[in-house]
Amino acid sequence: MSETALVLGGGGVTGVAWELGILTGLAAAGVDLAKADLVVGTSAGSVVGTYVASGIDLEERYGRQIAASSGEIPARLGLPTFARFAWAMLRSRDAVTYAARVGKMALAAQTLPEASRREVIAGRLGVTEWPSKRFLVTSVDAATGEFKVFDRDSGVSIVDAVGASCAVPGVWPPVTIDGRRYIDGGVRSATNADLASGYQKVVIIAPISLGGKHIPRVSAQAAALREAGASVIVITPDAAAKTAIGRNVLDPARRPGSARAGRTQATAIAEEVAQVWN
Repeated sequence: MSETALVLGGGGVTGVAWELGILTGLAAAGVDLAKADLVVGTSAGSVVGTYVASGIDLEERYGRQIAASSGEIPARLGLPTFARFAWAMLRSRDAVTYAARVGKMALAAQTLPEASRREVIAGRLGVTEWPSKRFLVTSVDAATGEFKVFDRDSGVSIVDAVGASCAVPGVWPPVTIDGRRYIDGGVRSATNADLASGYQKVVIIAPISLGGKHIPRVSAQAAALREAGASVIVITPDAAAKTAIGRNVLDPARRPGSARAGRTQATAIAEEVAQVWN
């Protein structure tokens, strides 16, 4: 088995902030997850994963989260969108069919232009080259519902790969790559932690851990990794972090509180994480 894997899940702009709080708080306590041999990023986790895999100063990025200003565009996943997700789930016979139904909804949605959204992602990342560290970015083909994993060997811009992974259906436009259009990797799984199969030590940081009829719970994916012989720990928001994040994970105004809550939570869990990682 390979050694260490860090899995970073989806969770909106508040998820980015909370994950950075967790990572920097753990590093301050002597648990440096940035040394992972493999980084898996889904949606928000693809953003934070880019920072980690690229060796970007996480403290500096944490500082950006607690700053008052932000280049992020406020958005919300409303009840009508959730209702369409639920209806697609009920009508679908399997995960791929469900993802294709969600993809169809995403393709039909009225959103801001794809180019405008790309500018936001590019500004958020601040890098244009894939890192040398093994880094996997997850997405879903909007037309077929098939799972897609991008890496440095895919011949795809990292900005486009992360943009695809962050393309929340019904909120942000699907991303065009080689004539195909892609949506949020979270449509398949909140973390896609199964991509860490074969690694001995796995830390899963999951702002969202729930699943559904065709979406596996993070706990189920973690259990499968353990059954295969890995040491695994799953980190999810504690009560204080949930309060800081609130009900709208796409609200940039919630970033500072979410980041601070993650940092505080990291102090409480550092010893437990070190038992797996160190």
